[in-house]
Amino acid sequence: MFIDFENMDATEAYHILTQTVVPRPVAWVLSENPDGDYNLAPFSFFTPITSNPPLLMFSVGRKPTDNAFKDTRVNIEARKDFVVHIAHRELASAMTATSRTLPHGESELADLGLELTPMEGSRLPRLTDCHVAFACELYDIKEIGAAPQTLVFGLVKGVYVSDQATHLDDKGRLKIDAAALDSIGRLGGSEYVTFGDILKVPRPS
Repeated sequence: MFIDFENMDATEAYHILTQTVVPRPVAWVLSENPDGDYNLAPFSFFTPITSNPPLLMFSVGRKPTDNAFKDTRVNIEARKDFVVHIAHRELASAMTATSRTLPHGESELADLGLELTPMEGSRLPRLTDCHVAFACELYDIKEIGAAPQTLVFGLVKGVYVSDQATHLDDKGRLKIDAAALDSIGRLGGSEYVTFGDILKVPRPS
């Protein structure tokens, strides 16, 4: 089947893209509200894009209620730093719950019992139970498309990785165990994928 995007509306295109570009990592982004509390929201249009400088990028839409900028974009633009978490399967329900649209400045953490802990290299805390958290500062913001979408580029200042997922290989290099991270990936609709078999395919020399 060939699916023609030329005359497709944005909602239809979204559903096709999110069901075919799978699995997608999810950026679970913590930013600071104006009153010093924290906003937490997931974004699955997300990827690392460069290593020099080390940049992550995620895409933020508008609020469906009034088409205003989402709190994540507003907070990052105003205060510059943020923390990007990668959730594992035990946090899937909590992560999905933080996708609700709340009034500006209202925190998603209060009702979910998510704990925060200080993060080295960041003035902001990280989620205690996440295995991976990137300390980021705003590198750039771009708007693209008719909606428009906001592309947020974050400069990675450092990353926390759970000790249970790290070890040194036989050459003394740091190895991060993907299976131990147990990260979830976004599929279409309300579906996520968890780790199954891990394939090792040697790269050509």
